[in-house]
Formats: sequence, structure tokens, C-alpha cells
Amino acid sequence: MRDDIEYQVLINEEEQYSLWPASHEVPAGWRAVGFTGSQEECSAHVDSVWTDMRPLSLRQRMGA
Repeated sequence: MRDDIEYQVLINEEEQYSLWPASHEVPAGWRAVGFTGSQEECSAHVDSVWTDMRPLSLRQRMGA
């Protein structure tokens, strides 16, 4: 793990999260949620907000 890379937290249409280097262009189908930091900080943020790992479409079909 490199400590000198700043990451950003991304989310897609299915409300799935990912970490991405902040210096890179956000890939198609993803958008930044506005949280940046070290890999450890971003991972901790994702752990705190992504409490249901099922894709949005599945949660909607199941009536969650």
C-alpha cells in the first residue's frame, strides 16, 4: 500500500462503492461522492456508509 497516493470514493448507479486515485479521471458509470483521503481513510468511509452490499436494483426488487 502506498501512503503517498490520495484516493477518492466513487459510487455507481447500483450504489456500489469503489476507491479510485484522485489524480485519475473518474471512469464512465461512476461519480465521485466528495470524500478523498488515504486508502485507509477512504476504505473506512466506505465501510461506514456501505452497509448493504446488495446492488440497488436487487434491493428494489426485494422491497427493501
